[in-house]
Amino acid sequence: MTVILKNATFIHWQTLKFRQVNIRVSENGGIEFLSAIPQDGKEEILDCTGKLVTKSFACGHHHVYSALSRGMPAPEKSPENFYEILKYVWWTLDKCLDKDMIEASALATAVACAKNGVTFVVDHHASPFAVEGSLETIAKAFDKVGVGHLLCYEISDRDGIAIAMKGLEETENYLKKNQGLVGLHASFTVSEETLAEAVSLSGRMNSGIHVHVAEGEYDQQHCLNTYGKRVVNRLKDAGTLESSKTILGHCLHIDEIERKIIQNSPVWVVQNPESNLNNNVGYFNSRGLNENIMLGTDGMHSDMLRSAKAAFYIGQGFDSIDYPGMYRRFRNVHKYLSLNHFSSDGDNNLVVLDYDSPTEINASNFLGHFLFGLESRHVQHVISNGKLIVKDKKIITVNEEEILRFSKEEGKRLWKKMMERRV
Repeated sequence: MTVILKNATFIHWQTLKFRQVNIRVSENGGIEFLSAIPQDGKEEILDCTGKLVTKSFACGHHHVYSALSRGMPAPEKSPENFYEILKYVWWTLDKCLDKDMIEASALATAVACAKNGVTFVVDHHASPFAVEGSLETIAKAFDKVGVGHLLCYEISDRDGIAIAMKGLEETENYLKKNQGLVGLHASFTVSEETLAEAVSLSGRMNSGIHVHVAEGEYDQQHCLNTYGKRVVNRLKDAGTLESSKTILGHCLHIDEIERKIIQNSPVWVVQNPESNLNNNVGYFNSRGLNENIMLGTDGMHSDMLRSAKAAFYIGQGFDSIDYPGMYRRFRNVHKYLSLNHFSSDGDNNLVVLDYDSPTEINASNFLGHFLFGLESRHVQHVISNGKLIVKDKKIITVNEEEILRFSKEEGKRLWKKMMERRV
């Protein structure tokens, strides 16, 4: 059913111009501004008097597979560095995932995204002992909730060449029917042969690479010791940096030459500030890079307003960032998707905000409200691809209570398997 937002204060996501208007939103394309409200009863009318309406949000780097980790038992060994965090926490978790756990993770993540006003997610998935069909499982879950997606499987040699080949096969099969990317974990877990196969696959499928880059210093040390070059140089030599569809995650420990290489390429960098803090790996600095920078959560949560605030606050001490620059990074994921002709992030993706500000909000001070006032709790309605998916703060496309019961059951099963691996 077509949705009409009545008496809305519409904020254009690029110009930040305010407009009092009625908005018709349809599933077949964009939005239409109306001078009068139709009375034919064919549309669902939402009274948006006193509320803000703008383009919904998108996440440039997520990890669905981490959704069931919240509250899990401590690892068998307290990690002393980033490599051990991967080994004892995330690589232990992803080895235990099966199809049902993946589905529960995807459903829970999609619901969380929707309720936070996020209608599109770029995800980076790993489940080395449940590779086949994993991307389709995630896609179906996101479609069920009504959240757009750009998925990839995290190809890696860390669990052996046979599993790396399964990752390549899963990626190719998925890309034959769906938009997506070719995922790689990080340089230190990807051999020359696997890297070459991934780049070749990306070219054949007209896709891009989605890879973790210098998230920790270990990635650079391994690359120098093994290949005699730094990570970005290795990726460049392999042909990874030639597509505007390619996403480089993190990019914390890169030198001036690497920054110049990235600056002169069409690729995009995605920063994940809270994840970097949690893993104690360092701080993002945009110095020497171009403006192709967007924001992700790295699986920490599904709240992009929260990510923007964290990036801004942390950036005061470690980055060169101002109000417009932070908002630009927050919105750059839309530019990335549009530039590369990925679908499901059109103008008919909107969020209605019930913003209880004690002060005036207008075009001239919006960025101050964006950074210091707007929060996910203000999300009242969400429209994704012209379809109402959140109404009055409740997800309406799926039964959230059933999904939470399912995710809790699968979470317990996952934790049990993780504990059994220690024996």
